[in-house]
Amino acid sequence: MQNTEIVISPDFLRRLAVVASREALPRFRLPGAVANKISGGFDPVTEADRETEKAIRELIRTEYPKHGILGEEFGNEGADADLVWVIDPIDGTRSFISGIPLWGTLVGLTQNGDAIAGMMAQPFIGELFYATGNGAFYEGPHGQSQLSTSATKELSDATLFTTTPAIFETARRASYDRLERQVRLARYGTDCYAYCMLAAGHIDCVVEAGLFSYDIVALIPIIEQAGGVITDWDGGPAEHGGGIVAAANAALHAKILASLHEG
Repeated sequence: MQNTEIVISPDFLRRLAVVASREALPRFRLPGAVANKISGGFDPVTEADRETEKAIRELIRTEYPKHGILGEEFGNEGADADLVWVIDPIDGTRSFISGIPLWGTLVGLTQNGDAIAGMMAQPFIGELFYATGNGAFYEGPHGQSQLSTSATKELSDATLFTTTPAIFETARRASYDRLERQVRLARYGTDCYAYCMLAAGHIDCVVEAGLFSYDIVALIPIIEQAGGVITDWDGGPAEHGGGIVAAANAALHAKILASLHEG
């Protein structure tokens, strides 16, 4: 299906960031109940997750009543629509409950399944990263700027991020470990913030596994419109999550995929 042009104002994304901050920030670094969403493991959810998503949904319904919504905490609402908002109210809940400000609110927009706009807001630091079709941008304590990925093309020069090597199942763990041995520097634990640092040119690649659509949709336009490349491990669309490979440019992305599939 061919997409017709849809324009989302950066101001609307700023408004989403404001309503999300009103719910999440007052609950950050305060004691509160943490529920576990799964048995046999730990997948935390907090009041901040739920109330933040409720506030975002309410604003989207008011402004775009014909659009669908898919959120981590409250599921699908008209998700068969051509235009669907995808929400992760607090990406990095483990950081949130640990008092570490490397979590963020993710809101992305898909059109017929393709991510076309997105934002990551970090209210404690006061930063907003977003893309609406005409480049990727930063607003925060350091002013305003257009984002641009790095020119790093060699693995031996690259800085690599992942949430933790523990996310990779056995076969993919071996592939990830091989890749990590080839890069200059590897760092862990920043969830959505790593992708924004990639878009800003501070790091060069992010490799993940086991993501859901709400973990990644908002970040795809930010990376692509900053000049980067983001796909699944097979080079296909990243919108459905799973294994993700994000890189500063096509040359580096190709070398990462080759390393992951070596042997």
